[in-house]
Amino acid sequence: MLAAVRSREPRALGSGAVEYRRVAHAAGLAFAALSLPYLLFEWHDLRLQLLVAMPVGLIALLVGRWQWRRWLLERRKAGEWASRTVVVGARDEVAYVLERLDRAHGLGFHVLGAALRGGGGDEPLRVGDRIVPALGAMDDIAELAQRVGADTVVLASNPDDDAAYLQRLSRQLEGTCAELVLYSRLVDVAGPRISYRPLEGMPLIQVRIPDFEGGRHALKRALDIAVAGLALVPIALLAIPIAIAIRIDSPGPVLFRQQRVGRDGQLFDMLKFRTMHVDAEAQLASLLDRNEGAGPLFKLRDDPRVTRVGGFLRRTSLDELPQFWNALRGEMSVVGPRPPLPSEATSYDGTVARRLYLKPGITGLWQISGRSDLSWEESVRLDLRYVENWSVMDDMMIIWHTAKLVLRPRGAY
Repeated sequence: MLAAVRSREPRALGSGAVEYRRVAHAAGLAFAALSLPYLLFEWHDLRLQLLVAMPVGLIALLVGRWQWRRWLLERRKAGEWASRTVVVGARDEVAYVLERLDRAHGLGFHVLGAALRGGGGDEPLRVGDRIVPALGAMDDIAELAQRVGADTVVLASNPDDDAAYLQRLSRQLEGTCAELVLYSRLVDVAGPRISYRPLEGMPLIQVRIPDFEGGRHALKRALDIAVAGLALVPIALLAIPIAIAIRIDSPGPVLFRQQRVGRDGQLFDMLKFRTMHVDAEAQLASLLDRNEGAGPLFKLRDDPRVTRVGGFLRRTSLDELPQFWNALRGEMSVVGPRPPLPSEATSYDGTVARRLYLKPGITGLWQISGRSDLSWEESVRLDLRYVENWSVMDDMMIIWHTAKLVLRPRGAY
């Protein structure tokens, strides 16, 4: 079944949730295949396999794939097990694609250089701290790909005055062992929303419009209830020593309630363990000129309002544990966009307001990507990408990455 669902396909390995989704799909198919003879012939010996071996085997498979992925990413960062790539197009488009590929080591593209439209000059392109050489013009890519030993040619832009260029390029690459990859201006659209639809010789790309109701969202709510319900049991035990430490460290309540904006602009009281002195709001005005936060957010790395115990709770994200009660109540989700303050939400334009299409999350892409170290624009981009592309498998991966970040915190202050 793993082979049938193409779980070992090179394009699925190394990044994203596609590989894990296919493994889970294969396990479901194997489960169904075993269930059929069990039901037809009442083979009770299969009961143990159905109830124990299948779920345990699925978990073991996913953990094994995760370990191999870690190994593969380390190799790809060193330039191994990656496609030797040439990026082709106009200088500005090539520079944009190179910047994206430079961030995504897991995709497995090792860029050898660029071929620029009209020659574009011999001046190399600077991508971050790296210099990417200009290998020549895009007139004869097949010869260039053979000369440098490229496995992949990424077409960043097509010449406006040459409609047949793409077809001619694909024919030129025949026999060169190089595959052709087309860059699309569709950004922050996840793979499951994109499908290929040939029509009378035209390769149409179909993009599914995001939906914010229906069965998938009912499944997300069920996941929230299950995860929050399980998490609140150990949280109840942890809350006792945390509460004692908070009260000993500074006078005031153990829990801090703050009004936040939920789905569709609904207000709710978000719970946290108190990490600041009780007069924190009164001190805010005197600290505004030291703000290190992004956009409308106030953040200060060495905030004098934070108590000693509060600093520890923030670094370890333990202050956010009471939010699982918000998730169980349905005001928040375990995974979702960052919960905004009312003053922040009122400043949203039409695009940024799309963050409110889903329930805010205890964790999310923003948390596993840097939290307070992110710029305002990057934080918004990650939230919007999540809102439009989320899936249950992606949620499981974000929960897993969050658990690792609790042990090795980054950007939490």
